[in-house]
Amino acid sequence: MIASQKVISECISVGAEGLALSLTGKQVDLLSRYVALLVKWNKTYNLTAVRDPVQMVSRHVIDSLSITPFVKSDNMLDIGSGPGLPGIPLAVLYPNKLVSTLDSNGKKTRFMEHVKMELGLNNLTVINSRVECYQTESLFGEITCRAFSSLTDIVQKVKHLLVDSGVYLVMKGRYPNKEIHELMKHTDCELVEVVSLHVPESGGERHLVILRKQQVLNGGR
Repeated sequence: MIASQKVISECISVGAEGLALSLTGKQVDLLSRYVALLVKWNKTYNLTAVRDPVQMVSRHVIDSLSITPFVKSDNMLDIGSGPGLPGIPLAVLYPNKLVSTLDSNGKKTRFMEHVKMELGLNNLTVINSRVECYQTESLFGEITCRAFSSLTDIVQKVKHLLVDSGVYLVMKGRYPNKEIHELMKHTDCELVEVVSLHVPESGGERHLVILRKQQVLNGGR
């Protein structure tokens, strides 16, 4: 049985409370409609392996919102965004921040464009590109990603898009000991901290790796 929009909205509200987030009625409605669109499109386009709407709330929406205490920049890029995670929930939560979501998969960026139109997310920009090929004059203050790649691979592919001293917010499952050890062989960034995230009803370990891009000397990028 498919959960009703009322049930989805209640799950979002309860999950947000578990994160100590106070969402407005409009934000709950927008996130609920996002889940409904994801359920609808997922039947045809296989955007996520998660099929159950209630599970989508905990494993996608609330999981995405769990990093909000660490979001500081007014201009952020979400790479490998898939169906818009964590970018779209963050765009809903922060209507005054500019959020760009990037993915190389056309069906996923078409879905995100549809969500942008349906929800009226004027602060959201959707980009269809491979991250290593994307170029822009307006660099980002923060780059987020979720289940994208190894830490070293992420830094190497996206450092050209981040301002000096900008921050990477990389969402991981288990504590990525091996990836951190490998990353420390490079000098492109510094490890700020690794935060253990509490995601209500997620049923698994979640960590946020926070990295800062080292300031580039001699005018290079």
